[in-house]
Amino acid sequence: MFRKNIKHQQPALISAASELPEKQRKRLENSWAGTFYQEFFCRMDEQAFAVLYSEKASRPNVPVNVLVGLEALKSGFGWSDEELYENYCYNLQVRYALGYDRLGDGDFEIRTLYYFRERLSRYNAEKGINLLEQAFEHITDAQITSLKVRTGMQRMDSTQIASNIVFASRLQLLVEGLQRAERILSEADKARLADIFAPYTRDSAGHYTYRVKGKEAVQEHLQRIGQTLHTLLQELKHTYGAETAYQVLERLFAENFKLVESSACPKENSEITSGCLQSVDDFEATYRTKGKAHYKGYVANLAETCDPANEVQLITKVQVASNNVDDSQLLAEALPNLKARTDLETMVTDGGYGGEVSDTALHTEQVSLIQTAIRGRSPNADKLHLSDFSIKSNPDGKPSKVTCPQGQTVPIQTSAHQKAFVAHFDNALCQTCPLADRCPAKPGKRDARHHLRFTQTEARAAERRRHSQAHAQQSHNLRSAVEASVRSLKHPFPAGKLPVRGHFRVTCMIISSAAVTNVRRIQRFLAAKSRAQSDTISEQDQPQAPQNSFFATIWLSLADWLSPKQTLVPTVGC
Repeated sequence: MFRKNIKHQQPALISAASELPEKQRKRLENSWAGTFYQEFFCRMDEQAFAVLYSEKASRPNVPVNVLVGLEALKSGFGWSDEELYENYCYNLQVRYALGYDRLGDGDFEIRTLYYFRERLSRYNAEKGINLLEQAFEHITDAQITSLKVRTGMQRMDSTQIASNIVFASRLQLLVEGLQRAERILSEADKARLADIFAPYTRDSAGHYTYRVKGKEAVQEHLQRIGQTLHTLLQELKHTYGAETAYQVLERLFAENFKLVESSACPKENSEITSGCLQSVDDFEATYRTKGKAHYKGYVANLAETCDPANEVQLITKVQVASNNVDDSQLLAEALPNLKARTDLETMVTDGGYGGEVSDTALHTEQVSLIQTAIRGRSPNADKLHLSDFSIKSNPDGKPSKVTCPQGQTVPIQTSAHQKAFVAHFDNALCQTCPLADRCPAKPGKRDARHHLRFTQTEARAAERRRHSQAHAQQSHNLRSAVEASVRSLKHPFPAGKLPVRGHFRVTCMIISSAAVTNVRRIQRFLAAKSRAQSDTISEQDQPQAPQNSFFATIWLSLADWLSPKQTLVPTVGC
């Protein structure tokens, strides 16, 4: 049965926190624990989690804001579950952050936290709703309103993250799949198929792979395993077709082999897609090569405010997807949510976020994109590019007018095949133009006018390039600071590898880490503001020097003599 937690609103008269000396108590209140309590714990809407509990009269739940707070602290500090539970039991700062003044209050077993995660995962699988993500957005929106953070300008960046899986080769992965399938068999089936499984179950998959040396040997073993898989899939389908281990074998066979005249042949590496299975423990992790580095896992994408007028910048959106998802797709998916929650007008990104998908979403949501770089080859500096032309669009997003670098403006028409656009420039003006030999607009064979042809995609790409060039001329780069936010997000996880598996759990941990990052930023901002106020008060309390020059000299000498920095040195022999 669900019940809201309101006990923390009435602090105990006698508690571990209240018994601290005043100096230590104030230090506790002004630490991250006090900020976490005020800015995260108290802002949480517990009622949204009521759907996870029974409506029948029964034993009440452990407070939801405590469980969600523990999930945030686990990610924010990089604790294991055992370290998390120990800190909850004995760390006064952690207990203060979760609304407990006394050690021993709110006791529960750690398995309660496991059950809570299971309920969150099951609800997400059934409804497609991540309640932790909703809680993060609700809390962040309240923080933005309270701190008056401007959200019209935001920046975005992505980073590679890995779940807790082994970086296994194709051969090792196939052997591991066979071993998992053998474990689900009945004793009778194990005895019947013992000869088939014997070569792959004598040792671990890693040891099996270690003994195979050379490319030709690997291909030979792949061929043999492919034939074994083909046989087992036919043999076990009727009895074990609904088992996860059998379905993994089916996926491994489909992604790594092809049937040629009823014989299983290994696919070439170039034929295997990035979405193929990377681990028998994580079905959603994918493969990606970025530069010279290879990644298996997921991509985390974050958006944060970046208005220079803000005294504190907050992370507003966190996404996690398979790492073969393009950045432009992540931007397109994030825009409707950001536009509905914030006053987003301008998004600042790197070159990876431009594309046809994101262009459509940006036009729909009326958001301008500023990129610090553009994908693809740079235009020839000796010739004009489409981005040198100013293209105006109608409310439907279709190009309507174009202005050349020399100021000639003409309407844009749809081409004869309705697949592109064309602009006709005055031939007399173009012939006398000093840029004629560099201009992409050329005269036609039948029509003497100069014609400029382009597609919708090219027009939007040109507009993004214009924004990028204008931004590059500014004295500062608004996007660069997001790299520090990415580092803050991944810092609790060594080498960017999370201690969990699966898309949902990885998402929950990254969102929780972002929540703690925001709390730390707010805490630093409040601490700096408090110091500034203290300095101002101290300056106002200082006595003013007399206006008369004679008395002012005496006053300054006296003030210097009475300064606390003055050190008295005893005279030797006194």
